[in-house]
Amino acid sequence: MDIQQARFNMVEQQIRPWEVLDPNVLDLLYKVKREDYVPEVYRSLAFVDMEIPLGGGELMWAPKTEARVLQALQLKKHERVLEVGTGSGYFTALLAQQAGLVVSVELRADLKEDAERKFKAHGLVNIQCRLGDAARDWAEDASFDVIVLTGSTPMPPDAFLKRLSPGGRLFAIVGEGDAMQATLVTCTTHGVFHTDRLFETHVSALKNALEPERFSF
Repeated sequence: MDIQQARFNMVEQQIRPWEVLDPNVLDLLYKVKREDYVPEVYRSLAFVDMEIPLGGGELMWAPKTEARVLQALQLKKHERVLEVGTGSGYFTALLAQQAGLVVSVELRADLKEDAERKFKAHGLVNIQCRLGDAARDWAEDASFDVIVLTGSTPMPPDAFLKRLSPGGRLFAIVGEGDAMQATLVTCTTHGVFHTDRLFETHVSALKNALEPERFSF
């Protein structure tokens, strides 16, 4: 496979047509080598428009989703980011290129350890990996400028809103089944939030995410 041609095709045929035009984001997609974060068995699919299995029912986002979310976040070099679900580590690496610090929490020890090895190999020193369950909240650190949930959640994760600094943003894919909405919630000032609905999508659920009450008769 011609890696560089495949990367070019990914950007030009998948990502630009999906309204990702920010030159900083597009440059990052060439700089951060996606193939290095894909499981070896799926390396030939690294640039295909699909979610890639990570084992245990976990999936790596499709390239256009990664790019679209990164563009929406508009990260700044001084910002602190909380990522819920490290997964392959690729999106973590993209975040780390634009932010000051990324705290990435992963439920599975094997994924955490594998991602840490990749970060070390690529010289990414502004990522702190944590092993734990942050599906509903993460109380270890008080506040963040940006919070990203990499799995979907049935309900808006209100517990994270109190962790946002003024001007902070929370990205979450909210919904169940085929009805999922990518949302960006911005804290305009203390206790005041604005929600933008970015696009419809469908991704695997975040394990242990908050569930709505189910009525039984």
